[in-house]
Amino acid sequence: MLKNMKKLFSESKHKKRFIVLISSFIVLVAAGTGYATYETTKDTVTLSLNGNEQVIRTHANTVAEVLQDLKIDVSKHDELSPSIDTVIKDNMKVTWLEAIPVELVVDNQPKEVWTTVNTVEDLFKEEKVEVSEHDKVSPNLDTELKKDMKVEVEKAFQLTLNDGGNEKQIWSTSTTVADFLKGQNVTLNELDRVEPGMEEQITADSVVNVVRVEKVTDVVEESIAFAVVKKKDNSIDKGKEKVVTSGQEGKLAKHYEVVLENGKEVSRDLIKTETLKDSKDKVVAVGTREIVQQVSRGTGNVAKEFYVSSTAYTAYCSGCSGITATGINLRANPNAKVIAVDPSIIPLGTKVYVEGYGYAVAADKGTNIKGHKIDVFFSEKSQAYRWGQRKVKIQILN
Repeated sequence: MLKNMKKLFSESKHKKRFIVLISSFIVLVAAGTGYATYETTKDTVTLSLNGNEQVIRTHANTVAEVLQDLKIDVSKHDELSPSIDTVIKDNMKVTWLEAIPVELVVDNQPKEVWTTVNTVEDLFKEEKVEVSEHDKVSPNLDTELKKDMKVEVEKAFQLTLNDGGNEKQIWSTSTTVADFLKGQNVTLNELDRVEPGMEEQITADSVVNVVRVEKVTDVVEESIAFAVVKKKDNSIDKGKEKVVTSGQEGKLAKHYEVVLENGKEVSRDLIKTETLKDSKDKVVAVGTREIVQQVSRGTGNVAKEFYVSSTAYTAYCSGCSGITATGINLRANPNAKVIAVDPSIIPLGTKVYVEGYGYAVAADKGTNIKGHKIDVFFSEKSQAYRWGQRKVKIQILN
């Protein structure tokens, strides 16, 4: 009986082992089936994070949960597509671009900008900042943006540059006249002048004048007139003259300091006078020898004599032609002894002797010579002045 009981116990033990094995197998199969079911229920999502793509499988319900799983904090400035509360679907693509802060300075006016664009040029487009080829931009338009980068643009404006009279329109971003001229490579000489001053501010439509100033020396040659020296000569008849020595003009040089502004003379100062050649006086011998002819009432040479009022004239007096009423050219014959008369008193052509004047011929007349009045001719104005107006005795000769 004991032997039968051992057999029965042994059979019972084998049955329990078998049951345990069967139970373990069933659990393993169930677990494997559950895991497979869990994996097959995940959605496939393609992520583009700041341009880097990756594919994940997830049970997340929304875009927000996907990003939370990846420990990505999305700010209000970031670019996210689709929106953060969008429900996840299989084969969905999520794109996220992180915004970075940039300091944008336009005409010295700074502001902080959050952006997701790549380059400086893209930033200007995004912020609607119009940039022309004349504007000053730093850094260059194709520079890649980085966090906390400073981007500056100085807007150019147009103004006028007048350099020595040459005027042109210039685009500039300078603030002062000095900066502007430096930017235009304008070199100033020692005497040049700039209007307005170098430290003055310039704006659109300003006019900057560069006055080119130079000093030059100008030498001008001038003639020196010769003097006329008259010497009395008693070997020559009174009223006649003879040139002893011809006069010669001298020459001098005047040195002027001339100031030119933009090529035009604005001042001239005499700084030196230099004699290049001395003048030579003209020497004239003046006859003083009196020609005395004895005349008397008894000789028959004097037809009559009487007193007249006399004046003097020259061939160059106002209104005079130099030709007498009888055709004598007094300018060509400066030594002629001629008087102007009233033909009704003394006929033209009459030979006379005038006290203090000498022998002469009545060869001229004048509108103011009326009655007992005569006008005596002299070649020199000084002689006529010395004669003046006087009462003289005149003899009418046969």
